[in-house]
Amino acid sequence: MKNGIHFLSGLPRSGSTLLGALLKQNPKLHSGMSSPVGGIIGRVQGAMGPRSEFSSVLTDQHRRNILHGVFEGFFKDVHGDKTVIDTNRSWCSKLPLIDALYPDAKVIVCVRDLVWIMDSFERVLRKNALGQSKMFQQKDALTAHTRVSSLASPGGTVGFAWNATQEAFYGEFSDKLIVVDYEALCREPKRVMEIIYARLGLEPFEHDFDNVVYGEGDSFDADLGVPGLHTVGRQVRFSERPTILPPELYERFSGRNFWRRPGGNPRGVEVILPSAPRDGTRRPMAPNPNMNQGGRMAMGRMRPPAGA
Repeated sequence: MKNGIHFLSGLPRSGSTLLGALLKQNPKLHSGMSSPVGGIIGRVQGAMGPRSEFSSVLTDQHRRNILHGVFEGFFKDVHGDKTVIDTNRSWCSKLPLIDALYPDAKVIVCVRDLVWIMDSFERVLRKNALGQSKMFQQKDALTAHTRVSSLASPGGTVGFAWNATQEAFYGEFSDKLIVVDYEALCREPKRVMEIIYARLGLEPFEHDFDNVVYGEGDSFDADLGVPGLHTVGRQVRFSERPTILPPELYERFSGRNFWRRPGGNPRGVEVILPSAPRDGTRRPMAPNPNMNQGGRMAMGRMRPPAGA
């Protein structure tokens, strides 16, 4: 890749579309929604694996050349004058491959508290109550509990990304990561972008955080049956709100933000967290006196920052 390549990955509903839209403002960068390159790479690797009748005549150099060819061919029209930032959830699970093909590449990893990822999915799905999403089989689309459980399964949209992100965070190639906390990106986009540019070795660029234009996901979302899934607000901002998840689900997924855990970063991964709030620790929302004891216990923790 003549002008270099980096990668964008991480957890869904955690700001990767927003970050891609911001990076797209820079005419020297190629960025956007998830590309098919990650999927193509996986299939090509399989075709060159031991199940292929020709695997015995393929050397590692053959494999390297062919995989390089996938990237070079797909981005042929843009990498001549732009640095490529390719987006795919799978990249966190392919750090050894990235290191073998592009040892200087970095992987930007968007993260968000798991409970608010689930809340965000549920909120978007409820906005499209007249249709039915392709995201779920009929049996999994019945209630919030079945939808969330499907998303969180090891092969689910969230479960796969969650496991892959932890694999990358705690693995031997974690020095390639730039972890971006959702709250930091939405509250302090200028600071976050400056850090990202510095870590990628890119020239600074003045982004417009009040006029973010992005419509690449409209047709994809409509086909998936979830219009608005990849909609990006024109202004970068952080919104606080109470959760719409039942207390049982909230309790199940809250507090699992491993990248914020004290002592939970043994490899010293670059993590961009929000600056400390000037007005001190945020107070939780007062419990509803009409709720039962279990509900009150949950509500005491149901007001941390959520975001849009």
